Amino acid sequence: MKKIGVLFVGFALVACTQQPNESHETNTDVQIPKVEKAQSQQNKTLSKQGKPVVYQVFTRLFGNKNSTNKPWGTIEENGVGKFNDFTDQALKGIKEFGVTHIWYTGVPHHAVITDYSAYGISNDDPDVVKGRAGSPYAVKDYYNVNPDLAVDPAKRLEEFEALIKRTHQHGMKVIIDIVPNHVARNYQSLSKPAGVEDFGASDDTSVEYKRDNNFYYVVGEAFKVPEPLNNYRPLGGDKNPLADGKFEEVPAKWTGNGARKAQPHFHDWYETVKVNYGVRPDGRYDFDRLPETYRTKSYQEHVAFWQDKSVPNSWKKFREIVLYWTVKGVDGFRYDMAEMVPVEFWSYLNASIKQVNPDAFLLAEVYNPDLYRDYLQLGKMDYLYDKVDLYDTLKPIMQGKQVTSAITPIIERFADIDTNLLHFLENHDEQRIASPDFAGDALKGKPAMVVSALIGKGPTMLYFAQALGEPGKDDAGFGDPTRTTIFDYFGVPSLQRWMNNGKFDGGLLSEKEKKLRTFYTRLLSYSASSSAVTGDYADLHATNLSRARADKTSEYDEKLYSFARWTEQEKLIVVSNFSDEKSYSTSLSIPVEVLAKMNIPSGDHSLMDIMSGATYSLSVSDGVGEVKLTLKPLQSLVLQM
Repeated sequence: MKKIGVLFVGFALVACTQQPNESHETNTDVQIPKVEKAQSQQNKTLSKQGKPVVYQVFTRLFGNKNSTNKPWGTIEENGVGKFNDFTDQALKGIKEFGVTHIWYTGVPHHAVITDYSAYGISNDDPDVVKGRAGSPYAVKDYYNVNPDLAVDPAKRLEEFEALIKRTHQHGMKVIIDIVPNHVARNYQSLSKPAGVEDFGASDDTSVEYKRDNNFYYVVGEAFKVPEPLNNYRPLGGDKNPLADGKFEEVPAKWTGNGARKAQPHFHDWYETVKVNYGVRPDGRYDFDRLPETYRTKSYQEHVAFWQDKSVPNSWKKFREIVLYWTVKGVDGFRYDMAEMVPVEFWSYLNASIKQVNPDAFLLAEVYNPDLYRDYLQLGKMDYLYDKVDLYDTLKPIMQGKQVTSAITPIIERFADIDTNLLHFLENHDEQRIASPDFAGDALKGKPAMVVSALIGKGPTMLYFAQALGEPGKDDAGFGDPTRTTIFDYFGVPSLQRWMNNGKFDGGLLSEKEKKLRTFYTRLLSYSASSSAVTGDYADLHATNLSRARADKTSEYDEKLYSFARWTEQEKLIVVSNFSDEKSYSTSLSIPVEVLAKMNIPSGDHSLMDIMSGATYSLSVSDGVGEVKLTLKPLQSLVLQM
């Protein structure tokens, strides 16, 4: 093995090692440092009794006070948020939701149109950049951060390191994106440590595939910019010397979503190129497979498995990247499109991270439920998006297109990995709840958020401005309204009202926005401190629905959903009304077997709704429990014994 650099960064020492591209050496002499004791102790003090609450914030938009919001507006016209906008007061406001982790989205330096050539950064070509501010998932330099986000672009890395420190001081951990499946077409790291080689620098471009090439090639053909659709013009038609319908790349590389043509389609991820992980074009693997027995083995045993194995060059490059950020104090990573990268790579990468920081928070975007257990058990992920199936079921329920009974089979199907599934109702890929194409009213998200936050043991994620009912309705340029833009410079109106010109006190919010934020604050801070939400679960919906069908006097129907959560210390009964029109006055039944599991004896028991402070009574007689309750439209009761 060839040692190629030693980095003194953050609070520890990390030795970066890399093998030459053509070498099939093994990893027998790799030494991975531990995070120093002070950092490890800090990580422990940041943990909470309940479950994690992740706050996803689109860093570029947070803090932007400019309300011009011109479609395709420049950074000068529309403004941009900075790392320094996450002031102590702003972080306190985020912390109020019970947040344990902030996912700062869009931090790694990705392709942008703003001219930073004065800082030695090459200009990016609008023909292969989506939007004016660029996609955060077209990373250009993994060893530095987006210059847009710094007050002084020359000191952008120092400003981000200061934000990491500030976030930790407020008792929260830091997550950033890693996008192993693809990089920007013009990937060019100016900030890589001495001896670290850029992706593709040593590739043999005369062949479509070689195991230790970082990219796949369309041999003998030059890249062609996609044919535009619907009268699309880069930058909305604004003049730019590089916007000429051309981008020089010879030979052409495969596109990030796997498209193999020299000229990808406009709907392909044409601004990115796919990274090669040792998977041949016919799908065969050029690396050792993990035995099935490794599903139950520790990260230390996964590290040992790879210690004497030869792995593709791209694996090593990404290992260097994540360790670089881990030692700088980043506490975890959100992995984009993880299922497009082989699970063995994740075993190799995640086990390496856990060696440095055993408490690292590793979250993956995986959309195929059949692969969930592979990426958790073999890939050593901590958490996966629960988009398919829970989010995709709650959304049509909110829209009035689905019945609530559809929820229970999902919970039962994933009971064995429930702790590892992260629940959400909004993120940068999904429509805002308040957008006309989704629910049209943020209040319709309230019962779904209660279910999403309390029904499982896994983390809950809150997207920035979700708690204010942001509709994301404005046209920013590239991309569709209904989703807050991730491609352009823009302001977020509801967030700006909460920001109140940098006071971060909600001074300009409407009464509706204030009440909605209070709802989210109570719910999520409770989930972050409650032991019951990490305990056992029982469905109450099926029993009460069956009872209602037999007893016509019961109002319980498919617009309601109910379940119980408990530990020895804390017991909960949760009921949500998804109807935006109907109120309910009904009696909720708790079956004898659930009462026995919850260890609730006969008699009357006082319950308090943690959302409103109202009190209710659970009466247990002859082994059956009854709670008389009333529910307004879109109201939820979280009844704590």
